[in-house]
Amino acid sequence: MKKQNYQIDEQGEWLTGVRSILSPNCDERPESTEIDLLVIHGISLPPKEYGGDFIDQLFTNTLDANGHPYFAEIHELRVSSHLLIDRKGKVTQYVPFTMRAWHAGESVFEGRCQCNDFAIGIELEGCDEEAYCEAQYHTLAIVTDLICQRWQKITKDRIVSHSDIAPGRKTDPGPAFDKDYYFSLLKL
Repeated sequence: MKKQNYQIDEQGEWLTGVRSILSPNCDERPESTEIDLLVIHGISLPPKEYGGDFIDQLFTNTLDANGHPYFAEIHELRVSSHLLIDRKGKVTQYVPFTMRAWHAGESVFEGRCQCNDFAIGIELEGCDEEAYCEAQYHTLAIVTDLICQRWQKITKDRIVSHSDIAPGRKTDPGPAFDKDYYFSLLKL
């Protein structure tokens, strides 16, 4: 597996060496808010199908409602994430880290609501029931280490699944996500 040489730029906005597609679904974080949480998600469009550019389309508000029966339900959603890691381990960034991406929705961590305010969101292309790919785990670990070096308040106990901060509402990245294995790859 080819070792990636990613870095976070000096402004703390962009991951270098990755594909960038700017999502309109973001805004300023509340003033004086520190980034101190990392949220791991799972997504596939259509559900349990991989590849293509449907996630890009969802995050840029260009998803065709007629492209698949499921898209009629979601094409009007206004959502985004900072990063997506596809099944091959390739990264796309949609929102600068310094901006608030719209990934967590109604959420609570340690009594603090609206996790989007203080979190970075990473989507893994996948679903709750199917194993994530080795390349995804390795890329996720590399990117996580960079994020934790930049935002030092993000420690292992501040890396959570979407289901942890929105229980009963969200299930991703699901039981197929091996958090112990992921943590074993980190250099933290």
